[in-house]
Amino acid sequence: MTSTVDTLRFTTAGSVDDGKSTLIGRLLYDSKSIFEDQLASVESASNKRGGNRVDLSLLTDGLTAEREQGITIDVAYRYFTSAKRRFIIADTPGHEQYTRNMVTGASTADLTVILVDAAKGLQTQSRRHAIIASLLGIPHVVLAVNKMDAVGYSQSVFEDIRSEFTHFCRDLAFAELDFIPVSALEGDMVVERGDKLGWYAGPTLLELLETTRAAEASAREFRFPVQRVAQTRFGNALDTRGYMGRIESGRVSVGDSIAVLPSGLTARVKDIVTLDGSLATASAPKSVTLLLDTQLDISRGDLIAHADELPTVSNQITANLAWMSAQPLDASRRYLIKHTTQTVRAAIEGIDYRLDVNTLARETGVTTFKLNDIGRLRLKTLKPLITDGYRANRATGSFILIDEVTNQTVAAGMISNEAAHG
Repeated sequence: MTSTVDTLRFTTAGSVDDGKSTLIGRLLYDSKSIFEDQLASVESASNKRGGNRVDLSLLTDGLTAEREQGITIDVAYRYFTSAKRRFIIADTPGHEQYTRNMVTGASTADLTVILVDAAKGLQTQSRRHAIIASLLGIPHVVLAVNKMDAVGYSQSVFEDIRSEFTHFCRDLAFAELDFIPVSALEGDMVVERGDKLGWYAGPTLLELLETTRAAEASAREFRFPVQRVAQTRFGNALDTRGYMGRIESGRVSVGDSIAVLPSGLTARVKDIVTLDGSLATASAPKSVTLLLDTQLDISRGDLIAHADELPTVSNQITANLAWMSAQPLDASRRYLIKHTTQTVRAAIEGIDYRLDVNTLARETGVTTFKLNDIGRLRLKTLKPLITDGYRANRATGSFILIDEVTNQTVAAGMISNEAAHG
């Protein structure tokens, strides 16, 4: 019988010391998703620190350097399964200088859990993470008001934070916004309800994660960036060109009418080849080789789509940008855009605005972005890009910006739905 258990990808974010790693450790510990040797290692590390209890944050702080500093400095991925669902967790750093890691961890998430220290309230970094989650098209945000034990499990503290965050998010495009009071340290409302938050009638964090809807990649329009063209034998066909790559979204079937961009040439799918043989239909995120009924001039960086569901082809892009480099943006420099399977040169045409992360006000007239700045700018590429708006398709709507001289990734970009134009 085929399993119906699906996978939810979610990320945690928040300000430093809000308890993200402890929360994930609590999820793993209370759901019995850790091995005995892992627990033994964490218990040993906890004893060396002189604590009187197991430090569950060490379950995600995997590097010795991180443990010694008492912080998480990289994205720590963890996997666990409950009776209802599989989970992939990205525990992202809270330090401001590692905001770029939050972009990495959240880029494929269905949901983000933003932690807030109940005693400190909303911080600038909490607001920045909410903005990034919105720009990344994450549909569901859960604000976990943590360390409720430190404020006597006060309902009024929780309600004040919920009201402030709700007001802040009024202009952010979240489909769902939930609030949960938790104590990751004591375990209240993470997996078990505990007995200190009787005034809260909603689900625990795990219950919410088990029941929220996960994204369905196969439901979107078919997008197939070509990674490689192979001329070889496929089955009984000699010297046939096969177009290799990964289906980034949607599905394709033998007999479908397709178009190749940017050329606009059309053909029909003759066969879908995998290591296990031919398929009648394939869906994202499967890697396949497509054989067409017509030999076409196709190369790496081209994109195959259904003929009646075409993306935009343009060398002018408007995008929301999260600047990740300590070196500020210099509009006079040339940058490279890495988009799907192609890398092209790009020039900065102009900056529309920079966001104030505390008020969401749009600051116009700016000429640069600095580390952790978020805003919107216009780019012109040497060759056309084949794009969708980011909210319609993350794969074809996103890119990274690379400094051509240093080869360092300096920014992550999300193409505006209305922005690609000819």
